[in-house]
Amino acid sequence: MKNKTVLTAFLVPAAASLLLLSGCAADAGSSSTSGPAKTSALVIAQGGLGDQSYNDLAYAGYKSAIKANGMTGSPIESSDVVGQGEQILRRAGEQNLGLVVDLEYSHNEILSKVAADYAKTDWVLVNATAKGKNVASVLFQEQEGSYLAGALAAMQTTHTSDPKINPEKVIGVIGGTQSVGIDKFIVGYIQGAHDVDPNVKVLTAYANSFSDPTKGQQLAQSMFDQGADIVYAVAGGTGAGVIQAAKDADRYAIGVDDDQDGIAPGNVLTSMVKKTDVAVEDIVRQYADGSFPGGKTVNYGLAQNGVGLTDFKYTKDAIGQEEIDKVDALKKKIIDGSLKVWNVVDQGYPSYYSGK
Repeated sequence: MKNKTVLTAFLVPAAASLLLLSGCAADAGSSSTSGPAKTSALVIAQGGLGDQSYNDLAYAGYKSAIKANGMTGSPIESSDVVGQGEQILRRAGEQNLGLVVDLEYSHNEILSKVAADYAKTDWVLVNATAKGKNVASVLFQEQEGSYLAGALAAMQTTHTSDPKINPEKVIGVIGGTQSVGIDKFIVGYIQGAHDVDPNVKVLTAYANSFSDPTKGQQLAQSMFDQGADIVYAVAGGTGAGVIQAAKDADRYAIGVDDDQDGIAPGNVLTSMVKKTDVAVEDIVRQYADGSFPGGKTVNYGLAQNGVGLTDFKYTKDAIGQEEIDKVDALKKKIIDGSLKVWNVVDQGYPSYYSGK
């Protein structure tokens, strides 16, 4: 795209990832004064592009949305998106962009402050909430989809006729970091498993990274060694290692965010899909048509088809229709409100999980 501006991050070692913004200050001035500016940027979260998960899916939605709405834009990447959060956002604000979509949940406090200083730009925070009349927050009810994943795992771990299942009722879950945003998945998963069978043991661990497949593989293999036959990966790019470990051990992984079932067909039981592509497309479209939900929080759960499990393309026979029907029945109960799934964001931590 023309008028591309390359922003070198900051003069510190290892932080020298390039921040790319296209259609910046020069283009912003050419926008029609009768409608929103056509320039934008997408701040990539921890794990980076190429994670085959959260970031990649959101970026696909972003590219589709800006093309469909006659906008320009590029991703912003940094090797230290958490530590340099405020600097990254201020660099974006200085470009006089019309819209900035931020995928990094840890920016929740600083985005509110930056957005107030750059009031002519509309800001979106995905996976957390931030304040401001020019800020829209997007939340997913990941606990709802994770509940279904945990319920399915608890059912499957008793299917000893399946060669991938051992006699022990043990499953696992690996988070990228210990945080409320990740623990929302984990607690929902544990609740779903224990509602199906209180005697199922759920192993938990944190990789402390969203971009370390080797660590994910090591943690998953450790869980398999402890008797787990199904491990849920809530860790972005680190989850690729969990899937690899499941393939090597001929056990099951559960993917996250994107449909990862095809990465290791038959060894990914299902994926808990979080449709960040749909959410980003929706927000960009609303911005472009002048209905940007500034000052509001937009929620995507099972009822909005924003989260859910995949269609078991490679594992339907191993799971069986009876269990698939049971999972579907649980989904309907969550949607109609007769089944409540714990949300650590609103409710804190339940007695059965401390978050540590």
